[in-house]
Parts: sequence; structure tokens; C-alpha cells
Amino acid sequence: MPVRRLDPLLIDRIAAGEVIERPAAVVKELIENALDAGARRIDAAIELGGRKLIRVIDDGSGIPPEDLELAIERHATSKLPSGDLSRIATLGFRGEALPSIGSVAALEISSRAGGVPHGFKIRVDQGRKQALAPCPHPQGTTVEVRGLFAATPARLKFLKSDRAEARACADAVQRLAMANPHVRFSFTSSETAIFDYRPQSNENPLLARTADVLGQEFRANALPIEAQREGFGLSGFAGLPTWHKPNAAAQYLFVNGRPVRDKLLAGAVRAAYLDYVPPGRHPALVLFLICDASEVDVNVHPAKAEVRFRDSGLVRKLVIGALKQRLQEARHLATPSHGQGAIGQLAREICGGGQASLNPRADWDWRASPSHSGVFESTAGYDAPLLAAAPAANIAQEAPPAPAQIDAPLGAARAQVHETYIIAQTRDGIAIVDQHAAHERLVYERLKAARAGGAIPSQALLIPAVVELGGADAERVQDAAGLFAQFGLLTEPFGPGAVAVYEIPAALKYADVPQLIRDLAAALREDDCATDPIEKRLSLVLATMACHGSVRSGRRLSGEEMNALLREMEKTPGSGQCNHGRPTYIELKLADIERLFGRR
Repeated sequence: MPVRRLDPLLIDRIAAGEVIERPAAVVKELIENALDAGARRIDAAIELGGRKLIRVIDDGSGIPPEDLELAIERHATSKLPSGDLSRIATLGFRGEALPSIGSVAALEISSRAGGVPHGFKIRVDQGRKQALAPCPHPQGTTVEVRGLFAATPARLKFLKSDRAEARACADAVQRLAMANPHVRFSFTSSETAIFDYRPQSNENPLLARTADVLGQEFRANALPIEAQREGFGLSGFAGLPTWHKPNAAAQYLFVNGRPVRDKLLAGAVRAAYLDYVPPGRHPALVLFLICDASEVDVNVHPAKAEVRFRDSGLVRKLVIGALKQRLQEARHLATPSHGQGAIGQLAREICGGGQASLNPRADWDWRASPSHSGVFESTAGYDAPLLAAAPAANIAQEAPPAPAQIDAPLGAARAQVHETYIIAQTRDGIAIVDQHAAHERLVYERLKAARAGGAIPSQALLIPAVVELGGADAERVQDAAGLFAQFGLLTEPFGPGAVAVYEIPAALKYADVPQLIRDLAAALREDDCATDPIEKRLSLVLATMACHGSVRSGRRLSGEEMNALLREMEKTPGSGQCNHGRPTYIELKLADIERLFGRR
């Protein structure tokens, strides 16, 4: 077959396939152009998920008429004044977006630059350019894209539903809106929710704009992040580990103001939250990485979604270190929504599962309520001594607690219910603590600290424990023997399918050793396909050991033990959630409780 030159229109459509994957890519490119033009207000609208219409209006500097015809030519751009690809300071720079869009749709650009008496418009219909014409237009630019992919029906087959494409367009607008809180953004669509984000000018515009996008609940769960290292700066907000999501859609990552979906940064976030978030869940956060333009290559992906750093190791260490330090400083903090959710659940149970009214049903019986704690089981009249019929409660102390205990973050222990939950009184409410989950976290952090300090104290068994396992599990335990030894657990092979345990960590002296080994083997089995085996395997081993070394449910605690547990939680990083990511306590505010009982 002879070599021949491709038709210019076909070349443009091939290029469009690299840059314009779906309607959201068009929306992103057009808004980036508006931001580079200094726009303070951007209005985006779509129809049928962007297939029928995409319109972006801005009040930026506009395009002079002499540049408007050139703007729709390939490899023509105003974003590289010096031609230096190593120092790109704008959002759009490739010079391919507008001609690529015009090759697969009907593109019309109307614009008026400052100092020009009227606007001009130009139209490109499936690659066929029309002449420049005058038109009325305020300063700024309006871009309309109609019939996207009409000339390339094969591309249409790969689009998702109109609703899914509309949501992708909305997400593209929201990511750019988050990076530019001083700009007003509006988005209109018949397939998904619309929004209008007003410009933020308060003390913390980023947090206000983030709350606009992620909801006001983000404010109560956000930890500020500020860190610098060797010319790189990191800022933003990280969500509390207990406020996690089913996917990574609530993770917003930016490099020099450019929204990216970078594997390096996403991996660093996963590593930082490894000790805190349960498997299959993802934290919510907004992070901005700032560096010199020469330290990052933004030209490695046609859609500019990925970047490459000159020193990727430095960036990874900065992100992991900053997030881990801030999460450790948060100590016992957990998301306030757990307490609010408990109050809502109680209200629904009282009202029969309908609307959350504070008036109980006429046939409501407190003894049959799923929320009944079991503290008072007596069926006698109210003049009976109620405390005499409270076998499920362990009173921490009869005398009123000291003011210093009440003022502590987790308050003073007042009772243990069902030998599992500690009820503590705080200054403005109550806290309910799961003693096993809380102590599990404390043991986990102690083991981590001991390992970091050089060695974990171990205790030799008087008689070695021989544990029978399946052949594959026994091999996994044998392969991990060196790792176990770092934590004070000494094991050796003991014939086919069995291992012998000679020493265990001193913190696990009351543990069921055979069950501990079986659980470790199960954890290693689940970890066989891990993408980051070293870090994850360490976490799994520590978490499994901590579970066996913690106070179990069903153990009665004295008042001193309860208060000691609360005080240690307050000074231990990550104690707001156990090793499996579940909350260790919930806090109920007195005002919410009073509303539940109709006192407010």
C-alpha cells in the first residue's frame, strides 16, 4: 500500500480524539481558556449531557478580531509567549482544543476585546471555517458547541447516558471552581443538579468554596494542611478519617492550580490514610501543590489530566508526611455526624420510622425499643428502686466527677453498659465509647511506637504453642516470620502445615495464641494481591495483633480503668477510629438530646 498524506480534516479529527474524549473535556478546555483570560464570572450550560449543546460565557479580556481567526487554527496559542515548554504557567497551552472541537462539532465563538467598539464572531462547522463577522457582544467571550461528535458517530457509541455525561461535566466545572474561589461559577443542565457558586472573599475562601462543592458537613470534618519542603508547598484541607467515602470522587488534587488525577499523588494519599480508613473506603480532601513551573511537566497527557515531577520521591514524602502529621495532631477527633446520625436514628425509632417528629406513637413502649440500653429492666412502678434492677450497668463512681474530668474532651466516665460501652459525661453532652475498639487502637499505636523505637518487648512462652494450619497458610506464616520477629512474635516451622510459637509481644500476654496465628494467616491471605505489599502487610500484622491485645467486649472495668482509657484516647493519634476504620466513640450534644425529648 502506498504512503499518502492524510486529509487535513481527518488529521484534525484524529487530534480531536486525543483531546476531546467526552463532553466534559470540552467544558474543561473552554473554562480553562476563560480563566486564562482573567474572567471573574463563568456561566456554563449544557443540553442532553453536552451532546446537543455546550455553552460557556465569560467576562474575561476577550479575543481581538485579528486573533479570532488564528485561534481556530491548529498549533496556534497565546499561552506560550516565550515558547519555553519547561515553564508553562497557564492552564491551556497546547493550541489544539478549539480546532479539535471545531472538527467534530459546530463551533461558534463570539468575543469582544477591551477597547473594541463591538464584538466579532466566527464559526467552524465540522472543520469547515466561515468568515469573520461583526456582532453585538459585551466584553468577554461566548463559545457555543452544538452537535458534538455528529460527524464521528463511532465516538457517540462510547459515550455514557446523558445523565452520566452531565455529571462528568458538572464535576469538571466544580474542580475548576474549587481552584478559583474568587470567580463566580454557574452550571445549568436538565440532566443533573444545577449550581451557582458566588465568589468567596471571606477569611478562608478555599474552605467556603470547598463547602459549596462537598457540602457544609465538610467544614466540621476538615483539617487544615500547610507544609513546605525544598521549594514545594502543600496546602488545603484533609477530611477526618472517620468521614470516608465509597470512592475517590471526593478527592480534589491540584498542581499549580491545575486539577489533576495523578497516580503519584493518589498513591501518597492512600499511604497516608492507610492506618485510619477501612479497606474499600476513601478519604475526602482538597490539596494544592505549588512548585516552580520547571519542577513539573504538564505536557505528558493530551487532556492535561496527569503530570510528571522532576523529583517524584520528594513530592510523595511531602504529601505523606504532611497528612500523617496532621492526622496524628487530630488525636481522638471523630466526625460529628456520627452523633447526629445516632440522634436521628433515635428520633426515627421513637416515631415509628417516619418523619422525625418528637411526638412518640401512642403505642410506643420504651421496654421494646431497639434503642433501649438494658440498664433498667424492672417492670415495677416508678417508685421502685430502679438501680437495683440494673445488672447491665456498671456504675463508675457514685460521687459527682471532678470539674477537670468534665472539661476533658471525652469527659468523665459515669457507667459501663453491657460491659462493652463506656458512658462519659462531657461539659455539653455525653460520649459513648466502644471499649474494645478504643483499646484496640491504643494497643496498635503502642506497637507502632515500640517498633519505631527499635524493639517491641517480648515474652517467652513456658510451653511453645503448636498451631495447625493449612499448607498454604503455614507457608505464608513461615514467609512472614522475619516480619513477625520485628514485633516480638517468634515462630518456626513445626512439620507439614503447622508452626510453633516460642515468643509473643508482651502487650499480647493474655491473647489466644493459636487464634492470633490463624488470624494473621488470614490477613496475609487477603494481602496476597496487594498493590503496596510492604506498607499494607505491616499495617495488617499490627492491626491483627492489636485486636488480640485489647480489652475485649464483655469485660467489666472499674471507674479508674474507664477514665484512664478516656485520657489515653485523648492523647493518642487516630483514636477516633479503630484499626478497621470504625468509630471508637460518638458524642451526643446536650442540646440535641433535649430536642429529642421535646425540652427545646
